[in-house]
Amino acid sequence: MKVFISRPIPKVGIDMLKAKGWDVVVNEKAEGRAATKAELIEGAKSSDAILAVLTDKIDGEVMDVGTPALKIIANYAVGFDNIDLEAAKQRKIMVTNTPGVLTNTVAEHTFTLMLSIAHRISEADRFSRAGRYHAWGPNLLLGTDLSGKTLGVVGLGRIGSRVAFHAVKGFEMKVLYNDPKPNSDFEKEFGAQYVERIDDMLPHCDFVSIHVPLLDSTHHLINEARLKIMKRSAYLINTSRGPIIDEKALALSLSKGWIRGAAIDVFEFEPEIVPELKELDNVILTPHIASATGETRNKMAEMAAQNIIEALGGRTPPNLVK
Repeated sequence: MKVFISRPIPKVGIDMLKAKGWDVVVNEKAEGRAATKAELIEGAKSSDAILAVLTDKIDGEVMDVGTPALKIIANYAVGFDNIDLEAAKQRKIMVTNTPGVLTNTVAEHTFTLMLSIAHRISEADRFSRAGRYHAWGPNLLLGTDLSGKTLGVVGLGRIGSRVAFHAVKGFEMKVLYNDPKPNSDFEKEFGAQYVERIDDMLPHCDFVSIHVPLLDSTHHLINEARLKIMKRSAYLINTSRGPIIDEKALALSLSKGWIRGAAIDVFEFEPEIVPELKELDNVILTPHIASATGETRNKMAEMAAQNIIEALGGRTPPNLVK
């Protein structure tokens, strides 16, 4: 069996695959950058399995150089919008992901961003490093409390639910949520309120946290019109997928004061960032690291490797997405 790993991942996952006696090929050239299309095609040749990461665009062209041997594409991510699922279905190739394992880590990063933008942590750090701190002042870098405020959760999946847990249990925040369907158990546990239309929720939120997958229906879900109906004192947080927010509209809203601040871990044109955003003080930008802890990345590697082991062993992998 040949397993192609598109970029270096934690050693634990690689060792699990090598322990099976398989030919495990790691694209070492892609350390610190995304794999090129040519590298993906070359690596996929005659491969029985591809372990891909979210920066890899795995389309029919890549799949075809692996077929008929190619049996599984194991995505090292919870999302799988980088894989052409229809093309995989046509070729009878299994696709898996790594759900659940990164829920707590991403929720923690989300709350880190929320606290940091509200308390102006990045601004304060730059201020101090620049030698501008000369004396304590009553009006110096005033931020915003989270306690008692209203959090709007867009997308009540595992991560959105966990963010709500921290908000209610840790900061006694009120939670509104928007999702395709209400969750009565969640409402009872957290005193949350379901809002069917996102346009009806946004004007009432002090903080808005995005947790939806990237679909045609969620592309630019947060656009100029919706940014304009948010509170001028509101903060927007995104740890899901970049194109869910119209980034140029976000930059405009922050510069015009339509909202007070934003903190985002993902970008519409990733890894590129709209230049206007980088010039603003009222936004925090982190480089898609919401799941970046050693514990979580190791677990993701284990899960992706186990999906491949099960598939190549003739069994149904535990995290099959199609």
